[in-house]
Amino acid sequence: MANSVTKHSKTAAKTPARQEPDIVAEDAAPPAKKRRSPLKTLLLLTLLLGGAAGAAWFFLEDHEQAVAPAPKPGAAKAATAKPVSSKPPVFVTLEPFTVNLQQEEASPQYLQVGLALKMTDAAFVDAIKLHMPEIRNRVLLLLSGKRASEISTSEGKKTLSTELAREILQPLADSMPAKGLDGVLFTSFVIQ
Repeated sequence: MANSVTKHSKTAAKTPARQEPDIVAEDAAPPAKKRRSPLKTLLLLTLLLGGAAGAAWFFLEDHEQAVAPAPKPGAAKAATAKPVSSKPPVFVTLEPFTVNLQQEEASPQYLQVGLALKMTDAAFVDAIKLHMPEIRNRVLLLLSGKRASEISTSEGKKTLSTELAREILQPLADSMPAKGLDGVLFTSFVIQ
């Protein structure tokens, strides 16, 4: 037996001794979470509420009132006279026009103008395209009868826009109501 004890002690010397785990109390609580200080929590809550209130104000406030100037007394009648269209406008772009203007000086002057027609409904676009040669002819005749001094000012351009609308609607009087054309817009305007 002595041999077996010595053998056993030799093998015990070769293998590392097992360490017994530390005894952990089973009812020991897990490490406590760090708690925020009440001041930080209050500050975070204030920031969140302030951000929410700012976003609500931004989306609910009517920003156009702050930017728009106060209306003039007579402007209320003009605003109610024009009906509000629920459909978006349709724009028809015409090919550019280049015409000789009536001479005021020794050298000839030219006008190159791009036009877009603002239509109240897409149904009127077909009527415009159908009568396009007549429309271009009327526009060319009107533009070539103008002098540079008549159309170089902004007031002259507004008058020209009104005259163009009248000329454009003339061949369409039977197929399209006058309210089909909402305006003639200049996309380019060059006098040379």
